[in-house]
Amino acid sequence: MNVLIIIGSLVISLLILIPLLERYQESLGLHKMQKYSKYILPLVMVSLVIKLIYMLWHGS
Repeated sequence: MNVLIIIGSLVISLLILIPLLERYQESLGLHKMQKYSKYILPLVMVSLVIKLIYMLWHGS
């Protein structure tokens, strides 16, 4: 159930963020967006590992 909540919140946030990023891409600049995009995948992986450790520790 928690996985569905996480996936649902990611889908909703992407549906909100993609139009906003397309609208304000000129003011942010492509170089600045590339600088931030290299941190997204490691942060997602760290959050998944933390969730896995939490699930294994509490046994839910």
